[in-house]
Amino acid sequence: MPRTLELGEKVTKLRAFFRNEQRMPGYQEMLELFGYNSKNAVHGLLLKLADAGYIAKDDAGKISPTHKLTGAIRVLGTVKAGFPSPAEEELAEVLNLDEFLVRRPDDTFMLTVSGDSMIDAGIQPGDLVLVERGRNPKSGDIVIAQVDGEWTMKFYVKDRTGLHLDPANKKYRPIRPTNNLNIGGIVHGVVRKYA
Repeated sequence: MPRTLELGEKVTKLRAFFRNEQRMPGYQEMLELFGYNSKNAVHGLLLKLADAGYIAKDDAGKISPTHKLTGAIRVLGTVKAGFPSPAEEELAEVLNLDEFLVRRPDDTFMLTVSGDSMIDAGIQPGDLVLVERGRNPKSGDIVIAQVDGEWTMKFYVKDRTGLHLDPANKKYRPIRPTNNLNIGGIVHGVVRKYA
C-alpha cells in the first residue's frame, strides 16, 4: 500500500527543526526526521514543499525556508504613538511571531476569550490569549484557573488575606476558592485582530 503524504505533519516537523537548529536539515537528517528510507522520498517531499511555497530552491539546488514555513514577518522600523513624524521605511529585521510570543512551544496553547471580566487589563472578548502551562504563578500573573469546577481567567493574587482571583473590571468581584483551585496556565500574550 503506498504511503500517504501528510504535508501538514511534515511542515510541523520541519518548522520545529528550523526553530531549534536555526537552519534547514540536510538530506540525511531529513531521512531520519520524516522516517524515510531513501533520498528519492526526501526529494519528492521537497518538490511538494516547494510547490506549496514552504521552501525555495536556488539554481544550485540549495533549499531555504520561506516566510510561509518560518512564519516570519518583516519588521520595518518603529513608529511613534505620539505626535506625527516623518516615517522612513527601513528593514530592521525579520521577526517570527511564534519565536517572539512563544517561549516554550510544547507547553503553550491558545484560548479564545469570551466575557469582559479582564477588559481593564487590555483583554477583550474575541481576543486570543497565549497560555503557558507548567510554571507556578506569582501574585499579579493572569492565570487560567479552574475554581470549584469552573474555568476562568483572572489575576492570581496571594496576599495576607489569602489567595483570590481578581477580575480587571469593576463590574465583577474577586473569587475566593472554597473547595479547590487548579491552575491551567499563565497568560503571557494577547493577540487581537482588527478588521
